[in-house]
Amino acid sequence: MSDVHSTAYRYDAVCQELGVAPNPYFIKMFEREKEESVLRQKRGEIRDRMHLYLAGNNKLLTDKRLVDKDCVALFKLLQNNVFVTSLDLRYNNITDEGIKSIAKLLEENSVLEELNLMCNDFGKDGAETLAKALQRNTGLRSLRVNGNKIGNRGGMYFAQMLQINATLRALDLADTDLTTESLIALTTVVNNNRSLKSLNVNRPILFSEQEECTVHFAKMLKVNSTLEELHLQKFQIRDFGATRLAENLMENLTLQYLDLSCNRITRDGVKELSKVLKRNTAIRHLDLSFNRLEDDGAMHLAEAIATYNTTLQVLDVRTNNIRGKGLCSLSDAMKMNPTLTKIFIWGNNLEETAAIAFANLLESGRLLKSNTDVQPYVVDGKTILSELTHNEQRHYYYAPSYGDDVPSWQPRGKNPRGSDVVAVNNDGYPVLAN
Repeated sequence: MSDVHSTAYRYDAVCQELGVAPNPYFIKMFEREKEESVLRQKRGEIRDRMHLYLAGNNKLLTDKRLVDKDCVALFKLLQNNVFVTSLDLRYNNITDEGIKSIAKLLEENSVLEELNLMCNDFGKDGAETLAKALQRNTGLRSLRVNGNKIGNRGGMYFAQMLQINATLRALDLADTDLTTESLIALTTVVNNNRSLKSLNVNRPILFSEQEECTVHFAKMLKVNSTLEELHLQKFQIRDFGATRLAENLMENLTLQYLDLSCNRITRDGVKELSKVLKRNTAIRHLDLSFNRLEDDGAMHLAEAIATYNTTLQVLDVRTNNIRGKGLCSLSDAMKMNPTLTKIFIWGNNLEETAAIAFANLLESGRLLKSNTDVQPYVVDGKTILSELTHNEQRHYYYAPSYGDDVPSWQPRGKNPRGSDVVAVNNDGYPVLAN
């Protein structure tokens, strides 16, 4: 019996043992995995890993959300399982009580590598339970708890956990109502942490205008030698904070992805950040969307990209009140720089000069359609740009279940409008629809 079949059989036994009715969503996912495993066996493929997708926000797959009693069944099902390495429980109704079962699973199962708990209903008590379990866990590599209101105390528990845990690589604490105290605690711990590679602390609750948290993150970046990805969205960063980040990033040789979107950075702040790009630091992806760069800020970036930088690959400057002059300078910079392959500009003042410039980039093949969020069309002899949903964070909260943009981690559902388009995987085999 295959691992998928034995897991499904075990789930039925667990439900009988607990005296609860089997969740139809569990059954549907196991049935899907059974069908796909049969196809893989026919093709001679062997897979020893399984991504268990039990998200509650996909109406094409389920109208049931998991509750605390389902977590008990999940614990008993997976506590000795060596096949499921990724578990997605986003957008369910799991509270502090249900997190106790998830925490027990983390304590007893060292095979699970990825756990997604975003947008459930647990708070600081659930965060404490999870953090204590992770102090003993040696297998989990990625944890997402964004959208759960764990608050300041919850953030402190996770900071304490990072002092002990040496295996976690990615931690997402966005939209969890962190405050100044917990943010400073996290930066203090990450100063000496040598395992964490990705940290997301978007949208904290800050009451001060002094940018203390930004300064602490800047100082952390100067001494940390392992962090590769940092998200500081909605951090109230202004030019002072951007300058402090730039000063310390000069000494950083490892950070590759810096997200500063949805802040208050203007041309003066981005001028300092451009100096970092001129130094050819490790930054590969820079997100400055939803700031206040305007034409002067875009021109500072263009100068760095065209004449100095050979490492930046992705630049996001959406919704920055950049007009034709600034956008054309970025377009010209891309002609000089072969390394920058992705650029996102929607939400700016897309004057015709900018539209023509980016149309030329697309027509010449310098910029691929899949690597930008605009495409040109002509109306009455005038070139205009329309939007494409190709930005890098488009699958952060939600991903489509059908069409040509379904990510690999999400099961494919049937188009409710009855499309006859047949989806195939990278090997040319049809992907099963529900």
